[in-house]
Amino acid sequence: MGDTERIKEKAFSNGDVYGGNFKGALPHGKGKYTWSDGTFYEGDWDEGKMTGQGWITWSSGAKYEGDFSGGYLHGSGTFIGCNGSEHRGAWRMNIQNGFGRKQYSNSDIYEGSWKEGLHEGCGRYIWNSGNTYIGNWKGGRMCGRGAMKWANGDIYDGYWLDGLRHGSGVYRFMDEGYYFGTWSRGLKDGKGTFYPAGTKHPSLKRWSSSIGFGDSGRSVLSQSFSLDMEECMTPRKSGQLSNRTKSLGDSCRLYDPAKDLTCHDFSGRLSHASDLGPSDAKDYSAVIYEREYMQGVLTKERIRNFAELSQKTKKNNKFRVEKVKGHSCVDIFNGRQSYYLMLNLQLGIRYTVGKITPVPMREVRSSDFGDRARIRMYFPRKGSRFTPPHYSIDFYWKDYCPMVFRNLREMFKLDAAEYMMSICGDDGLREVSSPGKSGSLFYLSHDDRFVIKTLKKPEIKTLLKMLPHYYSHVKEHENTLITKFFGVHRITVRGGKKVRFVVMGNMFCTELRIHCRYDLKGSTQGRYTDKDKIEENTTLKDLDLSYEFLMDKLLRESLFKQLSLDCSFLESQDIIDYSLLLGLHFRAPEHHKAFLEPPATVPSQDNSPPANGVTSQGELLIPPKGLILVTHEPSSVNIAPGPHSRGGTLRAYSVGHQQVDLLLPGTGRLRVQLGVNMPAQASRKVVEADIDSADIELFEVYDVVLYMGIIDILQEYNMKKKVEHAYKSLQFDPLSISAVEPKTYAKRFIDFLEKVFPQEP
Repeated sequence: MGDTERIKEKAFSNGDVYGGNFKGALPHGKGKYTWSDGTFYEGDWDEGKMTGQGWITWSSGAKYEGDFSGGYLHGSGTFIGCNGSEHRGAWRMNIQNGFGRKQYSNSDIYEGSWKEGLHEGCGRYIWNSGNTYIGNWKGGRMCGRGAMKWANGDIYDGYWLDGLRHGSGVYRFMDEGYYFGTWSRGLKDGKGTFYPAGTKHPSLKRWSSSIGFGDSGRSVLSQSFSLDMEECMTPRKSGQLSNRTKSLGDSCRLYDPAKDLTCHDFSGRLSHASDLGPSDAKDYSAVIYEREYMQGVLTKERIRNFAELSQKTKKNNKFRVEKVKGHSCVDIFNGRQSYYLMLNLQLGIRYTVGKITPVPMREVRSSDFGDRARIRMYFPRKGSRFTPPHYSIDFYWKDYCPMVFRNLREMFKLDAAEYMMSICGDDGLREVSSPGKSGSLFYLSHDDRFVIKTLKKPEIKTLLKMLPHYYSHVKEHENTLITKFFGVHRITVRGGKKVRFVVMGNMFCTELRIHCRYDLKGSTQGRYTDKDKIEENTTLKDLDLSYEFLMDKLLRESLFKQLSLDCSFLESQDIIDYSLLLGLHFRAPEHHKAFLEPPATVPSQDNSPPANGVTSQGELLIPPKGLILVTHEPSSVNIAPGPHSRGGTLRAYSVGHQQVDLLLPGTGRLRVQLGVNMPAQASRKVVEADIDSADIELFEVYDVVLYMGIIDILQEYNMKKKVEHAYKSLQFDPLSISAVEPKTYAKRFIDFLEKVFPQEP
């Protein structure tokens, strides 16, 4: 370059010194720059900025060697901190971003994916104590699917949230005992099964499939993440590392745990134990323990033998198969209806939202509700000018009233991109069993924010007929408890077979575990559940409810004011058969004691050192305190974006008529909205006999957090229902059956709920 000149050394007035090539008055090319404080850089320059390869040493003693761009650490390189820590990997604008390996000053090691200086994606962390975690991270904390192995040999494989066990998982003790169950923020919460050492237990592959991992999510206990870092950590051409990090999913592949010392070679024993024949089973203990926890407190325990549990499992599986066979959509996709239907849903919704989102926002018009307010598209398997190729079968897609539902999503504060990622992301949808008699298929988005339900033709007609009034109602009443609808669609396949479905908000989208679910209509005829069919996630009915819920005076007033408004709206639309879906999160009662596992089963804290806040299996020694209402502080409240973020914050009488948050010790601070995070006390009568056999009244009282909403609002009181009412009235009390005229239904519904949520005496 003709205008580049070489100057051996040049001193600046501020004390800095540069030696190397210049371009005009700026360092350019090769050179060494020494700052007045002793920091120096030697390497490539581009018109006065460090760009290319080089190394820099700060006055503090920290060093970096690798790629630079525009004066920033950018590309791949090695950083050695003044405290002795070392990071080798990808950088972006002075921050670790991409694939890298860091050894901390205390000898902890993390190797995996980074994002803006924090662990994000898949990675492995090895503590200096010997504990190891392999799995997914988010925002610098363990989040998602992963396995933790403690130095004492205990291993947990399952879901995590903010560095704590949260969701379904399996815990393997060092003595080969297993616990299959659920956790909530690090504590056992809900039902689970404990298999002592030497007990035959279910295969982990079957367990993974049952909780939604599928074949691609086989247990990390039998397969683990392998991070191929050696090749990625070989610098040093700029862009070399970034190309590899684009395919991080390939380098974070599954492999044989027998080759990795961080995961014991016990996968063979797991699979073999589950496949033992009758002659081999005699060497195994037949005793297992069914347990139920509340925030780490053991509240129930039942001792059973493995044969009894196996028969129960087979019976339940048979029941589920019979339900599926009765569904009208089963034969549409030739036996693979669930996979193809989910794929078609994702393709259609992605197309619809992508098409309507760029349209300028405007108020809806009457024409937006009409028969012509439809989007139709053909999705051939090979793709077309407007649609991508796919692995499903050819299908036609219809989207109803796209502008109306676009405005509804905006009204409910749903971002279009987040909506598509939630439903159409790579994690897919999860099929769940139907809680009712409708035979509908239900799907949950991977983040639990949305429910997708198949509809019958009369139901979709009812929804479209009432849509203008529904739109006006939810626009006027932001705290409405009525189901929030986000889209109505239809899929048509070869032969003209049609599947109609609606996308709704999930009323139980919460980090708290829902321990009990109730579907309450206010009718009594047939409104109970057979005890043999009750499972952990069974939705119970009116006659199964034995609790009353006492609430703050103002919270209760807000609840029934909105219930009255919503029921009046449904009555005006001639709707019946709706119900209140009620979810209960129980807090551990103060009078319960925490039962620790026997020492032989659960290691002591001395043998299970903490791993970034995560300890081994020890339970709470002191149960957490109850519910506390505090003055609302928006900046400190966890408000997840989604269907529930639209409603206002409620006011409580006990806090001087101020807006309130719910403080849950050990969990967090939650915003109290109508139907969301509502605190209450659940009480029920318990009749016991004293020494003299005289009956006395006792009450069990629990602190609970309530989640609720009005569902199933698509049944009109039509001629069919009138005939049903006349027929059943001859057999049963007319007021006890579900099919009654809308005004009577609404009054009975509210009267029943007033008994469920009585006023404080």
